[in-house]
Amino acid sequence: MSVSAAMQEYLAEAYRLAYYQDSDPYISTSALADVMKVSAPAVTRMVQRLKEAGYLEHEPYRGIYLTPEGEREALISIRRHRLVERFLVDVMQFGWHEVHDSADELGAVVSEVVVERMADMAGHPRRCPHGEPIPTRDGHMPHVTDVPLTEAPLGGRLVISRVSTHDADKLVYLDSLGLKPGTPFDLVERAPFNGPIQLRVAGQIRVLGHELAGSLRVCTPDEFDI
Repeated sequence: MSVSAAMQEYLAEAYRLAYYQDSDPYISTSALADVMKVSAPAVTRMVQRLKEAGYLEHEPYRGIYLTPEGEREALISIRRHRLVERFLVDVMQFGWHEVHDSADELGAVVSEVVVERMADMAGHPRRCPHGEPIPTRDGHMPHVTDVPLTEAPLGGRLVISRVSTHDADKLVYLDSLGLKPGTPFDLVERAPFNGPIQLRVAGQIRVLGHELAGSLRVCTPDEFDI
């Protein structure tokens, strides 16, 4: 069975969900429905198609997980999406808040030859504009070590690793504060009871609310250099 764009999108989202769970490969169909913004019956139908095609398995009371073939297709889709995002930002000069949906649309139609040319023109980046790792051409997903900013230890030099929101207004605001993947900063203070967080960025104090800070993941400078 050939893999449709819709099937690849489901596989990619399933992979992303499992990726953020570290060692647990199982995900629930309800979680997949939430991220895909579709109904439970729609997910059930697609899961059955993917299972019949050999791309995932289902284990009662545990959830679904991708087979090696499913992971391969998911990584192809994720690589294409993230490279298209980088091309749009680095070569075509779009803002990082503008490219997520466009990358979905372009990624569904561009050929692998075009995607690899985009990678050449963008300088073979290792992360997308939002800091997510880009799978290698041979299907390896680089491992990223980071923690939510809301859980990071005080003191010491840290770097913005990933931004987990695609909300355009939030991305524009974070950009105005100079908070993008690769940005070094010092974590100055974290107020108790989910209070605001103070960062020192390029010598200036920046204050983030707890909710927005939760969309940032951070690491040490060495850990950012994947």
